[in-house]
Amino acid sequence: MIMKKILLSCSAGMSTSLLVSKMNEVAEKQDLNVQIDAVSSDNAFSMLQDYDVLLIGPQMRFMKRKFEKHVKEQGIEIPIDIIDTVAYGRIDGAGVLNQALTLIGK
Repeated sequence: MIMKKILLSCSAGMSTSLLVSKMNEVAEKQDLNVQIDAVSSDNAFSMLQDYDVLLIGPQMRFMKRKFEKHVKEQGIEIPIDIIDTVAYGRIDGAGVLNQALTLIGK
């Protein structure tokens, strides 16, 4: 199985870091081959070509268009979405991991 690389982004990369920990716990239990990272939105732009999906923290939803424009200009094929607000608030690692894998198409 090819490793799937998931990037989470929020304003500073802090609030998504806890979510990454929860997602990694779920991935380990399900024996999924994934790499999950959290970064600030500033850093995310330069990293998109290395990932299979980008999920943005709900508080950063206004950045979605900027990311979409950037990937189009760079010729990068990557799904971009806002992390589900309820899953984000609950730090629901399974829910957000499922959202990411669904966007990638597993």
